[in-house]
Amino acid sequence: MLFNSLAFAFFLSIVFLLYWWLGNRRTGYQNIFLVLASYFFYACWDWRFLSLIIVSSLIDYTIGLALDRQVEAWKRKGLLALSLVCNIGILGFFKYYNFFVQSFIEVFALLELKLHFKTLNIILPVGISFYTFQTLSYTIDVYRKRLEPTKDFIAFAGFVSFFPQLIAGPIERATHLLPQFLGKRAFHYPQAVDGMRQILWGLFKKVVVADNCAAVVDLVFSRPESYSGSTLLLGAVFFAFQIYGDFSGYSDIAIGIAKLFGFELKQNFSFPYFSRDIAEFWRRWHISLSTWFRDYLYIPLGGSRGSTGNQVRNVFIIFIVSGFWHGANWTFLVWGGLNALFFLPLLLRHKNRVHLGVVAKERVFPSLKEVCQLLVTFGITTLAWVFFRAESIGHAWLYLKGIFQNSLFSFPSISPLYVWLGIIVMIASEWIHRDKQHGLELNNRRVAQPIRWTIYLTLIFSIAFFLRESDPFIYFQF
Repeated sequence: MLFNSLAFAFFLSIVFLLYWWLGNRRTGYQNIFLVLASYFFYACWDWRFLSLIIVSSLIDYTIGLALDRQVEAWKRKGLLALSLVCNIGILGFFKYYNFFVQSFIEVFALLELKLHFKTLNIILPVGISFYTFQTLSYTIDVYRKRLEPTKDFIAFAGFVSFFPQLIAGPIERATHLLPQFLGKRAFHYPQAVDGMRQILWGLFKKVVVADNCAAVVDLVFSRPESYSGSTLLLGAVFFAFQIYGDFSGYSDIAIGIAKLFGFELKQNFSFPYFSRDIAEFWRRWHISLSTWFRDYLYIPLGGSRGSTGNQVRNVFIIFIVSGFWHGANWTFLVWGGLNALFFLPLLLRHKNRVHLGVVAKERVFPSLKEVCQLLVTFGITTLAWVFFRAESIGHAWLYLKGIFQNSLFSFPSISPLYVWLGIIVMIASEWIHRDKQHGLELNNRRVAQPIRWTIYLTLIFSIAFFLRESDPFIYFQF
């Protein structure tokens, strides 16, 4: 049941009405209903894997209570280790078993040794990387005594399985989302209106921008040897906008839906293509994952403290692990390694926290220097995206070689105007709202009602025109 489908629109309408009808009774009823609705939503993908969410919830709920009762350090560490082994073990089996088996076979084949391991026909449960990290953060925070464990299992199950962000985030922390399940929620009309705007904007980015870019990207990446350098470059640029429109579009829809139910989720994208260096980009891209790795891996490793060697090591660990989180393919590891290389000069020169504010704040246009910074950051990010999109290292290398040839300066053989129009509208709107939470955060006092409704109807008609319900979101595979 995709967000960009009529089936989900029907599901959401029914759940919304019943949820607020129950709100006149007790919050506990709302939570039970949300858990059941979330389980049904996930079961529509594959009911067999619903048990994994329930097991993961039970494990971390029980360990959280046990951590609260234990005072001996070694027992608390043992409980934390149990949570890590169970959660990462389940994730590792489904996501990385075949990768490691195949890699070992290939390594030993180079030594003329034959291993008799077999790969398995494993189906990756949708959203497993997201809800696994969400439950892990709960256990770790309870272990660190930053959070009191909850005794309300229904509220905890709701925190783990909340259907708007269950499949592809944002990865919420228990310190932020769980208290919202434990407290009473009331319907706020302005919050719901803003939620509807954010849903509309997310659908526009997904359907009009990402899906139209995908048609060109799939064609060009499937046969890179058949296209000119300029066309391949355009394909890489379109993929940069495809993955942004697709993933940030999902996040906008998820956050907007949560607002309809009285919840506030964390911002997951803060207009990352308006970044002036790669460090700023990673503070603005997939914020929930970046901050997760920062808080639970990078800082415990020492972060940017210690010797230069330790700092370099930590940067490579955090980026390569981030790449590996995305999938069991060497292309993701190279993608992570490239971003580490891009980040290192900033870290070593202590320039990684220079650009903390909004670009061109309180100005309509950026300066020439800022334009150059934006283009360079976008360029190196797009270069790394080639490895993210490619099927193999060889495929990525073939694609990059194809870009840097004499035909790079020719006119692209594929350059649909409607795709560019969608990208331009997205960039323009998000530039205007770059200091806001999303690209359609309109101020009712500054934007007249006729103009607002003209914008709404234009976006709705464009979404309806390009809507294809068969187009999944990219990050569902992670």
